[in-house]
Amino acid sequence: MEDPVEARADESEDLYDVASWEPRTALDNVAVGMYRGGVRIARWTLYILGVVISGLIVVVTYGAVIVDNPIILGLVLLSVLPAGLLALYVYVTDVTTREPATLIAATFILAILFAGFAAVVNSRLSALQGATIVGLVLYFYLIVAPGEEIVKLLAVRLYAFRDDRFDSVVDGAVYGAVAGLGFATIENLIYIARDLQSSSAVLTTLAVAATAQVTDAAEAGGQITAFRSLAGPGHVIYSAFAGYYLGLAKFNREDAVPIILKGLIIAAFIHATYNLLVGIVPELVSTIVPGVPELVLFFGFVLVYIGLFFYILYRKLERYRRHYHAVHEDVEDPGELEPEMTEFDADPE
Repeated sequence: MEDPVEARADESEDLYDVASWEPRTALDNVAVGMYRGGVRIARWTLYILGVVISGLIVVVTYGAVIVDNPIILGLVLLSVLPAGLLALYVYVTDVTTREPATLIAATFILAILFAGFAAVVNSRLSALQGATIVGLVLYFYLIVAPGEEIVKLLAVRLYAFRDDRFDSVVDGAVYGAVAGLGFATIENLIYIARDLQSSSAVLTTLAVAATAQVTDAAEAGGQITAFRSLAGPGHVIYSAFAGYYLGLAKFNREDAVPIILKGLIIAAFIHATYNLLVGIVPELVSTIVPGVPELVLFFGFVLVYIGLFFYILYRKLERYRRHYHAVHEDVEDPGELEPEMTEFDADPE
């Protein structure tokens, strides 16, 4: 869109400070410098706050537990293994250039640091869930899921997104998946450490042999590790969806905000629905099919739910791959590439 003056003026006419603008004077440069400096300060403030908050949560709250039970780190690695494999899948399905290790590592670390923001908000507002299903729904859909998806997307937006090597839409899914892995890692660490902190393994006296303490810790943390190993892939899938739309927004600047919001809505909805149903469906099924262990029902629900949205993510990445090969003349039948509705859009007819 152009101003009426600019639209009808001769191209040779100088419309600086009339209908167009560019930094020319000293004051212009001061204004530009203030803006860039403010953005830089805001970014570094987030980095520092992330370090402080996440550090306080992990070191101050659970540091002693981790030192007394170093096997926690091994349990955390086991718990994020499925999520790591899923993130690796998204990475290798990127048909464009491979993403640099520096951007991958930075995104992973930022997701760990920014997870503290979500943890603080969730804990401060946890009373809102109350004792009713309505409160639980509001808490999951308005607080937990949107907050966690925003901080994961922020881990991508503040660094990798700004890099020129983020050069395709599908890169957003890759970095989103990595952010989900980082978030799952710190979340699993907190859950496992908290579980061990309340278990008898942590109360082991100094008279007990170190090997026995390690064994007790492994037994106490085994069940929570198994539970958390199924929660991690969800984080990867949710943020891969949000990241994909962030990538789409980078190359559609005029509609960037609505596109980003669409991705966040999709990710938060899938996330919140999982949080709500995972505590309801297994218990409901157990009343219909008595005798089946609750752990089996829990695993079954998670595998079906996560599997469904993994398939939808696979279709989205596959559609991008087919179009990429088409423009590189690798597909013989262009008819395969007709536009289709996304999985989350209703048919207007």
